[in-house]
Amino acid sequence: MNTMLLFSSITRKVLMALAGLFLVTFLCVHLGINLMLLKDDGGRTFSEAATFMGTNPVIRVFEIVLFSGFLLHIAYGLLVSAQNRAARPSAYVCANSSDTSFMSKYMFHTGVIILLFLVLHFIDFYFIKIGLAAPPPGIDRHDFYHRSLLLFSNPGYSAIYIASFIVLGIHLNHAIQSAFQTLGLNHSRYMPAVKIIGTAYSVLTAAGFSLVPIVILLFK
Repeated sequence: MNTMLLFSSITRKVLMALAGLFLVTFLCVHLGINLMLLKDDGGRTFSEAATFMGTNPVIRVFEIVLFSGFLLHIAYGLLVSAQNRAARPSAYVCANSSDTSFMSKYMFHTGVIILLFLVLHFIDFYFIKIGLAAPPPGIDRHDFYHRSLLLFSNPGYSAIYIASFIVLGIHLNHAIQSAFQTLGLNHSRYMPAVKIIGTAYSVLTAAGFSLVPIVILLFK
């Protein structure tokens, strides 16, 4: 029974790691489309990309896989965190800072912040797209370009957006390294490179997404 429980726990961590790496790949695509907002063509390129993503049948199937990846990663993340807390119901008298890094200690907290932002993001875009929320007056529910400009021209919304992606960068930095370790790919030869690439990816992702509202606030 103990062996079965251990296998179940390991399996959940592996599935969470695979789902997380899948979402990391998706972020590259999402960032590329978001950066099209900055192109000075009245939103034509961005709108064409958004239309393609919303109408292509292959992408629609991928959308289901994406949502499944989100749900899987979140569900297993909460489950693994609950198991870890149950395994150590009371905090140690003296915390050992060498056992876990700052980021690993707060993966659950950063994950919750990201989840709250995702809910807000879905309400602002996806729920409007599928008709579960009303678009702002004068903006079509499929017009993501002007909807984005309207949101990012609001300093408060942009501040929340930027802060959320900074938190995402912190979450990603540890998550990428942790995923490689969970999958048994933490070889001493290339883990230093994985850490460098993971950190660079996390910083560039947070900076890239943050650049969009900053440019729109200052120049559009």
